[in-house]
Amino acid sequence: MIPLDKQILEQYIDACELIKDTKDEIRKLRKRRSQMQKDSVKGSAHEFPYTLQTYHLEGLGYAAVKDPDELDRMEELLAERIRNAEKIKRQVEAWLNTVSPRMQRIIRYRVFEDMTWEQVAMRMGRRATGESVKKEFQRFLEVA
Repeated sequence: MIPLDKQILEQYIDACELIKDTKDEIRKLRKRRSQMQKDSVKGSAHEFPYTLQTYHLEGLGYAAVKDPDELDRMEELLAERIRNAEKIKRQVEAWLNTVSPRMQRIIRYRVFEDMTWEQVAMRMGRRATGESVKKEFQRFLEVA
């Protein structure tokens, strides 16, 4: 079981954001890989008849293919980053399942959804106040 402290809860939030950002980076990398350049040139055959023809060319630009394997290596590094962040998320979520449902709700609202203590109290209902929910959370952290 993971010991709880505020740092672990913040790591969860950072891990979620890191996954989102890294998926965007992978999408941009794949887009860059697939950018084709097109051009056309005119020329004629070496032999008679020297008929003028237009040739259409397409392929990856030089800047995108300096090292074709570099894009694959970068994508694998980004995929590893996602796997590591997902591991942190799973560990925190497994820990969260071991605490009371009420505390799960408080943690989700306050830490994961970044609500104020007053907003958390409103969601909790049952005459809860922002101050009472905050104290309950603080006592929980001291015990954990």
